[in-house]
Amino acid sequence: MATFRIALNMEYCRSADMSFEAGVAKAAELGYTHIEPMVHTGWELLSEVGYFHSFSMEEDPLMMKEICDRHGVRVSSFSGHSPLMKPEASVPRLTRAILFADYLNADFINTDEMLKPEWMDNPFAHETMRYTLSRISRVAARHGKYVCIEPHGVYTKTAAGLLKIVRLVDSPWIAVNWDTGNAYLAGAEDPYEAMASCRDHIRHVHAKDISLQQSDAERGSVTGTPVGCACGEGVVDWERVVSLLDPLDREITLSVECGKIDEAARSLCFLTQLLGDKLAGDQR
Repeated sequence: MATFRIALNMEYCRSADMSFEAGVAKAAELGYTHIEPMVHTGWELLSEVGYFHSFSMEEDPLMMKEICDRHGVRVSSFSGHSPLMKPEASVPRLTRAILFADYLNADFINTDEMLKPEWMDNPFAHETMRYTLSRISRVAARHGKYVCIEPHGVYTKTAAGLLKIVRLVDSPWIAVNWDTGNAYLAGAEDPYEAMASCRDHIRHVHAKDISLQQSDAERGSVTGTPVGCACGEGVVDWERVVSLLDPLDREITLSVECGKIDEAARSLCFLTQLLGDKLAGDQR
């Protein structure tokens, strides 16, 4: 039987123009014990002036640990989204993210295939992703970290397309981050049947709910969305999500992906009540 851990993706404070540390402090204040930071390479202007939560991997990873320790939270996973069809960007970025995960004692780095260049046909795109994942899977194996691919793009909008990418390399360290909101919005197939198809590969979940208004406006016309509404206030059937994951004999992190601070607070309350004694012991 699965046990569950609730975390908070740092996108929750994007609309509040918060720095990384301010976002960590607020997450702790809301009652979260674990977070999923967004990381980037290079020096991003808004982050440097304290208006954005993304953390540069040019910094010392132990600086991130000091910030988290100061506010009593831990890193559960990293949002290391990188374009798998652009290896010159994704290989160094994901490599750095895996190293950060090792320093921060986090087990998961989340990504997706991102955008497909117009000049790439399907065989070329998959061969390029196979190269990227072949490089990355070796780094992941050395450090014992899972690189988890989520439904968010033209290929991963179906379970078959997602699993095809996961299986491009024969590695247990390439897995699935199931995004409940993206799978629903894509509208390509029943999201719960798709989740069941991918279940054995799921190591991490983006707990993203979709408002009825967004569903009516976008379902079937997009393959994903940055954030959703508060968990329990949208169209996602959370009891069914938990029941589908329940047979897995491992701990599953549900990382809340919402767009506002008050939504993060309500999501934590909802998921805590929903999961009850299924929560990891230190979160009950």
